[in-house]
Amino acid sequence: MTGTPHDKDLVLVGGGHSHVHVLKMFGMRPLPGVRLTLVTRTAETPYSGMLPGFVAGCYDHDQIHLDLVRLARFAGARLVLAEACGLDRAARRVLLPGRPPLRYDLLSLDIGSTPRADDVPGALEHVTRLKPVDRLAERWRALTERVLAADHRLRLVMVGGGAAGIEVALGAEHALRLRLRAAGREALTPAVALVTGGRLLAGHAPAVRTAFLAEAARRGVAVREDARVARVEAGALVMADDRRIPFDECLWATQAAGAPWLAETGLALDDAGFVLVTETLQSVTDPLVLAAGDVATMVGHPRPKAGVMAVRQGPPLTENLRRLITGQAPQPFRPQKRFLALIGTGDGRAVASRGRFTAQGAWVWRWKDHVDRTWMRKYQELPEMRLPAAVMDPDAMRCADCGGKVAADVLRRALARLGLAAAPADAAEIPVPPGARLVQSVDHFRAFVGDPWLMGRIAAVHALSDLEAMGARPVAALAIVGLPAAADGLLEDDLVQVLDGARSVLPSIVGGHTAESDSMTVGFAVTGALQGPGRSKGGLRPGEALVLTKPLGTGTLLAAAMRGRAKGRWVAAALDAMAEPNAAAAAAFTAAGVTGCTDVTGFGLLGHLVEMLEASGVDAEVDTATLPALDGAAETLAAGLVSSLHPANLRFAVAAEGAAVPALLTDPQTAGGLLAGVPADRLDAVLAALPAARVVGRVTPRAGTGPQVVLR
Repeated sequence: MTGTPHDKDLVLVGGGHSHVHVLKMFGMRPLPGVRLTLVTRTAETPYSGMLPGFVAGCYDHDQIHLDLVRLARFAGARLVLAEACGLDRAARRVLLPGRPPLRYDLLSLDIGSTPRADDVPGALEHVTRLKPVDRLAERWRALTERVLAADHRLRLVMVGGGAAGIEVALGAEHALRLRLRAAGREALTPAVALVTGGRLLAGHAPAVRTAFLAEAARRGVAVREDARVARVEAGALVMADDRRIPFDECLWATQAAGAPWLAETGLALDDAGFVLVTETLQSVTDPLVLAAGDVATMVGHPRPKAGVMAVRQGPPLTENLRRLITGQAPQPFRPQKRFLALIGTGDGRAVASRGRFTAQGAWVWRWKDHVDRTWMRKYQELPEMRLPAAVMDPDAMRCADCGGKVAADVLRRALARLGLAAAPADAAEIPVPPGARLVQSVDHFRAFVGDPWLMGRIAAVHALSDLEAMGARPVAALAIVGLPAAADGLLEDDLVQVLDGARSVLPSIVGGHTAESDSMTVGFAVTGALQGPGRSKGGLRPGEALVLTKPLGTGTLLAAAMRGRAKGRWVAAALDAMAEPNAAAAAAFTAAGVTGCTDVTGFGLLGHLVEMLEASGVDAEVDTATLPALDGAAETLAAGLVSSLHPANLRFAVAAEGAAVPALLTDPQTAGGLLAGVPADRLDAVLAALPAARVVGRVTPRAGTGPQVVLR
């Protein structure tokens, strides 16, 4: 084994602007012995300063988003795609829904904020909130589609008179008007109104407010100041004076609040539910918890909740995390009292505001655009990532020293946390159900994702797929887990995470073996009970439809991710697909009387299909246009980013004729779907039960001496 064993856990919760700086800096200068983990619900995080420009049509999705998957890999951080729901500060654990908590020695929160809507009756049910900002892009796309599909002029109301409110209101008016003009329907541009309980842009100089009131009037955006919303009903705001303001869509950008679960942590919070922190960004309650960005309020230094403040906190947060995790005293940070705000009008112009200074025009927008793009490039353009030597060397991948056993105390504590008892015997006894035959399979591989819980689940899904392809009912599993050397507490937590992830899909873990290794490895020997003839690779019949239950592309996407060349949302979607069990597909095939089935894994779709054709004595036709692909797989394959097993799979191309063999057909899969021959009279029922399944071809009679796949 190489490298310094980990003995401290530094956990970042949230992918906000401050944390992206922490990730970049830890990637540039790692701390030996410190294991870094990022917990975030999304694979990408938007830059809040560019969101109004996205709404206005100035930027596309990728231009305003930072890729947290790539940043985490660059930082050498484990990425846990989950939303934190609480803290157990006594045990130093981050609580996560549906899985064991994660341990920490030092914790940092950068989870942003949410506009308050719970204090206005009906708001939670009837409005679209601008924050969390990572969800706005999808909500805006849905709203745009509704406007474009409408046959009458809709009413769009923005509630909130801050910079975000006026920027989005003006940007929405501009973008929707242009889209409708291009369709010859400009007259249907929505009527946009902005409602605020106080004065528009109250925290800025009077000249800024005057400029935006004039701009709103010029664009037909009605601004209603000193108008307090008493409640929200379906399709209408009811004001404090009982007036009603009707709407078809209502956007909400009022005063922000902290995540509700923070109230249960015991941390001191301000009146809005944000974490109170000192000048070192440590919680005033708990020095092992730091907070930055919108979620933090500095005692003695109240500042507005603005993206620029989170950006400025990135460097001091990074420095204090380094100091605290290595036992040094943190350094104080005092935020600037004034900052420059560049507020866009949505049409290629902007207004600058700092204290009493103000300026406006197209040149201000160009200034803002330059500042924003420059900041984004710092975290989008990362140095090219080199693969670890063990990944680049095929021999190293095929043979890794298993090391010594994990300590007995670590194993016993991990099993106790999972409610599992250590096996009283040297081997597990598995009873055979009456009339059934036992079938077994085993799979084991090096971890390719930093989240040990997710790795355990994917490894279990992968191992079970052989049994499910045969129609066997899984009854037991033995775990084989290798863990990198680390402090006992870290080893214990890793083992808990891996086994709990696995048992989320496995029927029963009856034993196993753990050992220290160069990197995490996870595998399972699984046992199933097979009643009746079951299914086999040799069960295909001419005339059957070839049905594939999961999209292809995991091999190329994982290869691209290792090199930092796959978008985070592509990787997240691929992991979701791999973590999806094949049990529902197996049940649907059993109900349909399917006799020919296999799982699609390392040999790719073409390789596993050729095996089935050879065993069944038939041929097949494959419609390459219907092959389901994971998002991004076409792009990464076109870039030549393929798995190390991909070249070996090209040998199956000799069985193909007709069209050229698409690279997707020979892409190796991990935890892939099932491929089955479904009788024509059962096809509709199978597709109804499996919405994600696709018909990719059909079985034909054998035409020659060997199996042939005709590509259409």
